[in-house]
Amino acid sequence: MSRRLTVLTATLLVFVGVVGLFLLAAGSWGRGGGGEGGGSLFGPKVAIVELEGLIAETDDLVRELRQHRENPSIKAVVIRINSPGGVVGPTQEVYDAIRRVREAGKPVVASLGAVAASGGYYIAVAADQIYANPGSLTGSIGVIMQLANLDSLMKKVGVEYVVVKAGAFKDIGNLSRPMTSEERRVLQTLLDDVHGQFIDAVAKGRKLPREQVVQFADGRVFSGTQALQLKMVDALGSLEDAVNAAAKLANLPTPPSVERPRRRFSIIELLRNELGLPAPGSLLRPSLPVFKTPLYLMD
Repeated sequence: MSRRLTVLTATLLVFVGVVGLFLLAAGSWGRGGGGEGGGSLFGPKVAIVELEGLIAETDDLVRELRQHRENPSIKAVVIRINSPGGVVGPTQEVYDAIRRVREAGKPVVASLGAVAASGGYYIAVAADQIYANPGSLTGSIGVIMQLANLDSLMKKVGVEYVVVKAGAFKDIGNLSRPMTSEERRVLQTLLDDVHGQFIDAVAKGRKLPREQVVQFADGRVFSGTQALQLKMVDALGSLEDAVNAAAKLANLPTPPSVERPRRRFSIIELLRNELGLPAPGSLLRPSLPVFKTPLYLMD
């Protein structure tokens, strides 16, 4: 009997200790909140979502935005963008996911990092406000499709490329022969249509006349300072400034409690980084139209 009582008492003490540590951690986390990246376990928060690298596979990001949209403790979202662009369809999916967060009554602020160009900027214009660093590279409002022509090389090495098709344009972009004028017209029409969608999204998101957007929607890259002059962004500021702006839009005190992105440990990702292998989706099919800027580094 005494042994059973001892075990029961020990179990109770352990339980109380665990609960106490949990509450202590929650309290200290809450006191360390705000601009330094802490966040209270309870109460209203601003969530930070990160978009890094080439935009190709966006299922996880869209899912994360949906979770924040449905979480009652999340009152606003900041999307931190470091991306040169990417594939058209996934870019538009993230754009739509941000719009749905706003439609749920939660403000969204975009924070532009080193590069937020082309598809990265397309996503940013879905937000209520855009913050950029003075030297952030942004803009690059355009669409590109790069196709190789290996006709001369194949003739030199004696390679013959045989195509059997049903449909006049089924092998459009065939690398074994020059492109015909009619094929070029078809592809140019496609890119012009997608470019028009890009321009419309910028005009709608930035509340600018379409004619005004057309004047700088020629693929040029701008600094954050230049973008502010063109009304492409709302203010110059850091991620912390964007978080505080989101808090104000949600009527939260500043600095607010912040929920940082969850870090997922992946053995595959670790090995890929150690071996210097490209990330999935980084080797795009050349026949895909993409929102992408070729400018990555600045001396």
